Amino acid sequence: MIIAFDENLITGNDTIDNQHRELIDRIRQFVTSCESGEGRLKAVKMLDYLADYTDFHFGQEEQLQEQVGYPELKQHREKHAEFKKTLEELHEFLEESEGPTEEFMRQVERNVVDWLFGHIKTFDRSVAEFIYMRDSLA
Repeated sequence: MIIAFDENLITGNDTIDNQHRELIDRIRQFVTSCESGEGRLKAVKMLDYLADYTDFHFGQEEQLQEQVGYPELKQHREKHAEFKKTLEELHEFLEESEGPTEEFMRQVERNVVDWLFGHIKTFDRSVAEFIYMRDSLA
């Protein structure tokens, strides 16, 4: 599974883009750890590392949206909550298994990688566009 930040993920907000680079790097490290067969303990540790940064990043995004008066903040928060729940479910899966399975990796690809890339390209980009439009009219 190839996981990399590219120009399709740029929102135009430097802070958010840099945080997305870090978040995607942590996802890549997590997936690499799982794919290399390093075992359950390493996968749990990497998932915790990813979840911690996710909490930080989502908090920063939501704070920015509050500051600029973004009208879709409630829906954006709900999407963030969905993702956090997914990470919790993956954590539970790992706790109950002997390590990352093929099914686990399919869930990671679908519910973490694909979800995040789609979220950035739609929800996060709309925030950046809102800020750009607001600043252009000021």
